Amino acid sequence: MKKLSRTFAAVLISFAFSFCAISFAQQADTPKATTTKKQPPAQPSEKPAESAIKPEPMAEQRPAPREAPADKEKEKEEHYDMTEAAPVVTHHQITVDGKLLKYTATAGRLPIKRGDGKIEAEMFYVAYTLDGQDAAKRPLTFAFNGGPGSASIWLHMGALGPRKVVLQPDGFMPPAPYHMEDNPYTLLDKSDLVLIDAIGTGFSRAADSELFKKFWGVKGDIEAFSEFIRLYITRNERWTSPLFLFGESYGTTRSAGIAGYLADRGISFNGITLLSTVLNFETLEDNNTNDQPYIFLVPSFTMIAGYHHKLAPDLAQDINRARQESEQWASTEYAQALAKGDALTPQERQKVIDQLARFTGLTKEVIDEANLRINVRKFTHYLLIDQKLRVGRLDARYTGPDPNGLLDTPMYDPTGSATQPPFTSVFNNYIRTELGYKTDTPYYVRAQDVGFDKWDWGSAIQGFPDTASAMRQAIVKNPYLKILVMEGYYDLATPYYAANYTVDHLNLPQKYRDNVSFATYDSGHMVYLPTAGLKKMKADQAAFMEKANP
Repeated sequence: MKKLSRTFAAVLISFAFSFCAISFAQQADTPKATTTKKQPPAQPSEKPAESAIKPEPMAEQRPAPREAPADKEKEKEEHYDMTEAAPVVTHHQITVDGKLLKYTATAGRLPIKRGDGKIEAEMFYVAYTLDGQDAAKRPLTFAFNGGPGSASIWLHMGALGPRKVVLQPDGFMPPAPYHMEDNPYTLLDKSDLVLIDAIGTGFSRAADSELFKKFWGVKGDIEAFSEFIRLYITRNERWTSPLFLFGESYGTTRSAGIAGYLADRGISFNGITLLSTVLNFETLEDNNTNDQPYIFLVPSFTMIAGYHHKLAPDLAQDINRARQESEQWASTEYAQALAKGDALTPQERQKVIDQLARFTGLTKEVIDEANLRINVRKFTHYLLIDQKLRVGRLDARYTGPDPNGLLDTPMYDPTGSATQPPFTSVFNNYIRTELGYKTDTPYYVRAQDVGFDKWDWGSAIQGFPDTASAMRQAIVKNPYLKILVMEGYYDLATPYYAANYTVDHLNLPQKYRDNVSFATYDSGHMVYLPTAGLKKMKADQAAFMEKANP
């Protein structure tokens, strides 16, 4: 029985934004010209009336039993209020492509119940529905980020929602205080939206620490999201709506699992968008007998080296041609050399060193010392070491000095430092002011209660976590299901070449393979951070939805 390597937890951190939740002072935003008013609750509470409590006969007084250590520990456990409350409903408007759109925003939590009706968890969501539409025919998209353990504010406030955080045009961090603005590339004109936070993130909570364990794993997470979707379309009478999934990073792992799980429960999707994809972790996690991740990283290294002007002149002249050459070399000569392992001759080894240096911009000495195997940590450290800068993992366009010094910081991603503050500050202000959802409960951008080492990886016991099989099952059971794979060339968390490999190995007949399409971006993990990437993503998604819902 295979075990995950110790480096697996480090790989997981790269899926979506698993940054530490930091409290920020809320930044006031300029009021919008449109009016926002609260409406009566749309969904009545299902809390039953409490029965009258009759006084018990006085019992014989006895000394109180001593409290056992286990009881004291149990008393320390956190318990969360699972009382179901009606969501908060507000009304807004936005202009998209010159057309005025009036919409309703609903913020609240849906219960995840066990068989006898007891609530075990509540999942927070924000839904946006276009007013004046036939809900039975209106497309409905469920969207979420990944982690595992990341809230969905990134897709919410960076790409899909009607309001977005203000960044610089290239997606880099602006100076504080941070602001939001109307999102001209929101998906709301094409589909109603439901942004969902995984249990343990955002305002989503399980009843207690024991129940957190039930949902903190591949299986429990998929079942919770699937139940959320079933309950949402039931309560809001959306069973006949065209349904879509939009997952980012580990959210793609989740999407594949949801599609396979619900395919056997009468819920089919028209389309699934996989942004920064990982379905099979064997493509990302290396060990002594698995060199695949090294192979799939090389083309991304080439693109990033070109972006930072570290490629040889002949490759730098045409970056797309350089990428294609890199793909070809990595999947043939490089893969064959790694497969030989220690049997590689000195001459063959030197040839690999020369070529890998050419395609990555790294020195031959570093490649030799790394035994021809360059992982993300080494690449981000050494590419710009002459400038004493670390390159980003989630988006390698970002750079920055190591916080603890050049040689003393084990791993640092400048992407997080540039994106978490504006997103966190803006969302906390937005949810309380414009959406009117007021609570003292902290919004967890990253899950606080459990770590990656406690995540139940399910099929990992067989070697590596995998939901590609579930995706294949959903595809072959529904010949109309369309898949769109979105990839960023500067993403080292989920390299595009690894995603391509996974899709190419779903073992699909041509009829079904024709339902899979790709979209690529000159960006990183969050392809929507630069304005150009967001604009292209909206156009790609709109065209995909039209094809999936003719």
